[in-house]
Amino acid sequence: MKALRFCTASLAALALTVSAAAFAHEGEPSEKVTVLQDQLLKNVPGKKAMMIEVDYEPGQSSIAHKHQGTAMAYVLSGEITSQVKGEKAITYKAGEYWYEPAGSEHLVSKNASATQPAKLLVFMVLSPDEKVLIPLKN
Repeated sequence: MKALRFCTASLAALALTVSAAAFAHEGEPSEKVTVLQDQLLKNVPGKKAMMIEVDYEPGQSSIAHKHQGTAMAYVLSGEITSQVKGEKAITYKAGEYWYEPAGSEHLVSKNASATQPAKLLVFMVLSPDEKVLIPLKN
């Protein structure tokens, strides 16, 4: 049973890692996005939880986007500058975190350093059919 659980989890992780390329934006080098977990919530029917790791090279940023689900972000290393529409940009250091309600427009998400990498852990709750990231139109 344990081996079956490991095999199922491994296959799911492999499929999610391959599909993580869908988060990348075309035309420019993008942050590296790795889906660490993607689980249906047994106690909240119709919702799932995702844990995502985002790696930024020095000076790298994400495109402006929104999330259909609720997001909580935690800076693992480096410094990340984040701005949600209607709020000022804030630079968070390793060990700091923030919350984004579902539907928030994330105007800025970038590595605050031009010389050091940065890493972010994101936990999201969303419906299985909702998209993790939707690019904002100019």
